[in-house]
Amino acid sequence: MINEDELKSITQQIIKRLVSEGQTGDLSDENKTCTITGGICMNCGNWQCIIQNRSAVDNVINAGADRISTNPGISSDAQKLASMIDHTLLKPEATINQIKTLCTEARRYKFASVCINPAFVSICRDELTGSDVKVCTVIGFPLGSVTTLAKAFETRDAIANGAGEIDMVINIGLLKSKHDKNVEDDIRAVVEAAMGSTVKVILETALLTDDEIIRACKLSKQAGAHFVKTSTGFAKSGASVHAVELMRQTVGPHMGVKASGGIRNFNDADKMIKAGASRIGASASVAIIKKEGSTSDY
Repeated sequence: MINEDELKSITQQIIKRLVSEGQTGDLSDENKTCTITGGICMNCGNWQCIIQNRSAVDNVINAGADRISTNPGISSDAQKLASMIDHTLLKPEATINQIKTLCTEARRYKFASVCINPAFVSICRDELTGSDVKVCTVIGFPLGSVTTLAKAFETRDAIANGAGEIDMVINIGLLKSKHDKNVEDDIRAVVEAAMGSTVKVILETALLTDDEIIRACKLSKQAGAHFVKTSTGFAKSGASVHAVELMRQTVGPHMGVKASGGIRNFNDADKMIKAGASRIGASASVAIIKKEGSTSDY
């Protein structure tokens, strides 16, 4: 049977590895210290971790196990979903500390990216160094009505600061005016400025007819974008199953579809994925993968 010193040594190594991977508990002022190792508490709940629940560890080892595994407290389907989520904070009042917390959560739960306003790109780049989490930022946000030159410049600046993904807002007024060439040129300018980085085109589907959604998807594909995205989260409503299905049918199986806006729980996200979404944008990301409710408005 493993002795106490050996268990302490093993658990200290595990904590060191998990800290380096960003998989520890919430790194806030409320965070507890493990009474055995002196390291960061894993926030496993009810003292049922491999450190505090000594008897359970002994039972497993006595039964013949030569390796013990742990997880951050979410199910396998939730872990898979996490890899499809852009963990988002786009509110204008967001503070630097909140942005850093967003990055900590993204590292811990292994979200696809953090999605933030351009001013915070370099901060997120530094916070996420050494992880697989990408830095995503928004361009022409939230109205999409700035000039093409401004969108291209904003994109180049974001890439230079460390952004790996770009979510640009389409020029909705030009689309509705049926100036399709101008819309396509606007998207293409951002794609070129992104220099190979992923570009998602925000359509703001709540403001569009089905015909306009179809046209916007086709123009985005022709311009070389990698994804079409439903919403900014700032319009009258966000993603809908109907819009996601229509977008997927239009762009085909190989282009990305991102559902964002109003996705507050696991069931919401699951419906969007079944409708054809390959990426989810949400500020309630942690609640979603923990299968809890949220009142988040994005």
